[in-house]
Amino acid sequence: MFSCEKENNVKSAPPTNKDFERAQIFYKDNSRDSAFYYFNLSKNDFLEKKDSLGIARALVNMALIQTDSGDFFGGIESSLETNKFLKSQQGIIAKKILTSSYNNIANASNSLRNYDSAIVYYKKAIQSADNNEAKYICYNNIGDAMINQGKFKSSKKYLEKAILADSVNNYSRALNNLAKAKHLDDKNYNPLPDFNKALMIRQKMKDGQGLNSSYETLSSYYLDKDRQKSLEYAKKMLKEATYNSSPDDQITALKRIISLDSENYLQNFEKLDSINESVQTSRNKHKSQFAMVRYDVEQKNAQNQILESQSFKQIVGITFLIIALISVFFWNENRKKNIRQEKEQEKELEVKNTQLKISKRVHDVVANGIYQVMTKIENQEHFNKDEALDELEFVYEKSRDISYEKDNPKNSEEEFKEKISGLIASFKNSSVGTYVAGNENEIWNGMASSTGEELYQTIRELLVNMKKHSQADRVVFKFERINNFIKIQYTDNGIGISGDLIYKNGLSSTVSRIESINGAITFDIKTEKGLKINISFPVS
Repeated sequence: MFSCEKENNVKSAPPTNKDFERAQIFYKDNSRDSAFYYFNLSKNDFLEKKDSLGIARALVNMALIQTDSGDFFGGIESSLETNKFLKSQQGIIAKKILTSSYNNIANASNSLRNYDSAIVYYKKAIQSADNNEAKYICYNNIGDAMINQGKFKSSKKYLEKAILADSVNNYSRALNNLAKAKHLDDKNYNPLPDFNKALMIRQKMKDGQGLNSSYETLSSYYLDKDRQKSLEYAKKMLKEATYNSSPDDQITALKRIISLDSENYLQNFEKLDSINESVQTSRNKHKSQFAMVRYDVEQKNAQNQILESQSFKQIVGITFLIIALISVFFWNENRKKNIRQEKEQEKELEVKNTQLKISKRVHDVVANGIYQVMTKIENQEHFNKDEALDELEFVYEKSRDISYEKDNPKNSEEEFKEKISGLIASFKNSSVGTYVAGNENEIWNGMASSTGEELYQTIRELLVNMKKHSQADRVVFKFERINNFIKIQYTDNGIGISGDLIYKNGLSSTVSRIESINGAITFDIKTEKGLKINISFPVS
């Protein structure tokens, strides 16, 4: 675990089981997916032994991996779960885990540009930190977040504490940020001596992430003073970010280069688009994989609580088959991609589009399908083992159909009505009420099966997003048809969502789906409480 670092410097207490040891080995080898899997298995072992400290150690490492892989909401959820198991724990190890957990929530919130939340949890991390150096790093991160908020005077107070750090790397970070805050607060202040001093330290220490930061700072400083120098530093940032494999910094550098180098606009834009697509694909893949791995533990917990019968092990077996199938699928697709890259550019683009389409279907059918079955298991008072097995077998068959690129079967209007009603009802439980209005056969008359499939996945994504993030206890879907248009209104009374987070909250694919059926979707984020979404699309 780490304290207030934004990098992943993971140091854990001595492991107490083989799964934890394996997880640490995979993490050191940068095999995060395998590390997450074995940390999850170790958590399951700790649960059986009622070892709260062991559970927290496994969970906090899972949270760090999720955040580092771009699954920011998942990382926050795992850290919050970590904290539940530390309430009654005392001692140095528990304190280190709590500090790491708070810091992970802060870093994930910072990546989501939720700076207020980030600052709150950085301060919590400071309170539980057991050494001054960790506190200095947190002070720097608070100052950096406040710069992003435009609170330059307040940021200077924290950065003046951060600059007392003993570590040369931490000192150079604070020095660079403090000079930036002073300049932004007072345009007459000359930050160049401190900028260059921080740059020289980072060059001497070969601090790749630090160099990215210095080059970005200098490029921004010269942007309205000397565009040529600004471009030179942006190119240095791109070179360094490429060398140390930092795709987010590559994207930042390319955006600046595109705005300054009009002659090579197309070449740089294509490079930016390629990197951005790769980052999004990788993050979506990790989110789905993390959800499926955690599903295994949820099923085992359900087994311990509800069933004593050994036959329930079939569910775990089917889940492993699905995970194995998806793993083989992605390995095979990656191999195909490497072979096809040798062919002409036009054919390569076609392959990419096909892969993205299939990857999207895998997420729709497998990840969301499994999550829906999990929700039913959670909500049902009397769990039906055979029904769960049937539904998981159906998800398995659907995933196998995807690997052979089979089309979805067509459904009649009456079947689609029941399908929608069943989907919405499956998310109803003692704390969440789901309500449907207007879901009649006439609504869906004449609708294409492909449109129905996209709509079904859209509604499921809204419900999954609601369950994970909204904290709502009332969800309403209203369906109506006006001439040749179907209109859907979704409302809940949860915590709502800001405009900046709509595309970072699992809803970007929802927007893409509606656009693919020539429809429109609007998010009403100005309501007093909750979220309202309006969707409309033509029947054919």
